[in-house]
Parts: sequence; C-alpha cells; structure tokens
Amino acid sequence: MSPRNPDDPEGREAFEEEASGGTLAPSAELEEALREASEAVEGHRHPHAQPPTRGMKVGEGVKLPSEENRELRAENEQLKAELEAAKNAQDRLVRLTADFDNFRRRNLKEREEAHRYGNENLVKELLGTVDNLERAIEHARRSGGDFEGMLQGVELVQRELGGILGKHGVIRIEASGEPFDPGVHEAVAQQEDGSVPANTVVQVYQPGYRLWDRLLRPARVVVSKLPDGASGQMAVKRDAEGAEE
Repeated sequence: MSPRNPDDPEGREAFEEEASGGTLAPSAELEEALREASEAVEGHRHPHAQPPTRGMKVGEGVKLPSEENRELRAENEQLKAELEAAKNAQDRLVRLTADFDNFRRRNLKEREEAHRYGNENLVKELLGTVDNLERAIEHARRSGGDFEGMLQGVELVQRELGGILGKHGVIRIEASGEPFDPGVHEAVAQQEDGSVPANTVVQVYQPGYRLWDRLLRPARVVVSKLPDGASGQMAVKRDAEGAEE
C-alpha cells in the first residue's frame, strides 16, 4: 500500500483517522449541531422551560419572552381600565335616567297641584265676602222687609269683593263717558245724543275687567251718535271755523 499524501483532502482525513486510532476529530459545525439537538431534546422533556435564545438579537423582529409578557400585561391592564370606564359610564347613565324620571314626575305633580289649587288664596278671601252676604240676607228676613238695611249690607259686600279682586290684580275698566275703544269696549247698541261727541260711551250694560295687563272681558256699552240734523250742522260749523282761520 502506497503512503497517503497528507496534503490531499482525502489523504488528510485518512491520515487524521489513522492518527486518532480510527476516530474522526469533531469539527465546530458538528459540535454546534450536537448542541442544538441536545437542547431540543431537553425542551421536549421540559415543555415549560424557556426556549433557547442563543444567537437571537433583539430589534431584528424577534422578541424575548419577557418582553412579550410585559406587552400582554400592559394590554390586559388597558382592557381592564376601559371595561371599568364603560361600567362607570353605564352606572352614570342609569342614575341620570332615574333622576330625570323623578324630575318629570315631580314637575307633573306640581303642575297638577298648581292647576287645581292655584286660586286657593283668592277663594279663602272670598269666603268672608260670602259670609257677609249671607248675614245681609238673614238680617233682611228678620227685619220684615227692611230693604234699606239689606241694601247697605249688599253694598258693603260689593265694596269688600271689589277690594279682594283688586288685591289679586283684577282691575275694573272705566267706560262711562270715555271715547269708544274697540280694544276694551264692545258696542251693543248706538244711541243718538247731541250733548256728547260721536262714538262716546253713554251707558254701560256690563263692566269689563283686566287681570293686571290682560283683558278678562270687554265692557259691553252703548255708543253715542249724532242726531240726523246735527251731523249737517256740525259739518257747517267746522267749515266756518276753518274759514275764520
């Protein structure tokens, strides 16, 4: 057998095998492969063990398990905070809805009471006037036809009633002798009267009243008009006065 040349690759492998007594010297690639195989076997034996991080570099798209855990915990905390905020908002909405419902019921009750008992004070004061009227009628019955005394009692009741109404803002509209005002007067008839200018109130059938500045009812009145011959005379008089000027 010819001797092998140590410079030839095949000869070098054979030479190394012979030098080592029939075994190959382990290379760096072989050692790396054996180490990865050993770590893989250990990982199967211990599934909860941390995976190997040898050769991994942070910032190259690979995250360490500790960083992933921190991100998951942060997301979990954020979700908990958002859930708590949503629950608080729902609780506030429920309370506001209940408060509004109570306000609506209370307001409705107050309106009903105001409509039903709004005139309570006025009615209380009118009760005394009703008592005085009943006393005047009873006095007239006992006196056996004392109409003068009854008249005085009724006039007293009338004055008292007018004072009560005035206290509550009810004002009587003065119409007699006033120029006709369609805003507060209602003409029911016309009457010839040369002693006053035309369209003057000469008689009041029914007085009118205001409640503060609101008209409750107009006064029903009779309005004057000039007699048939007086209108021509008034026209001639106006023409003469104009000529003198």
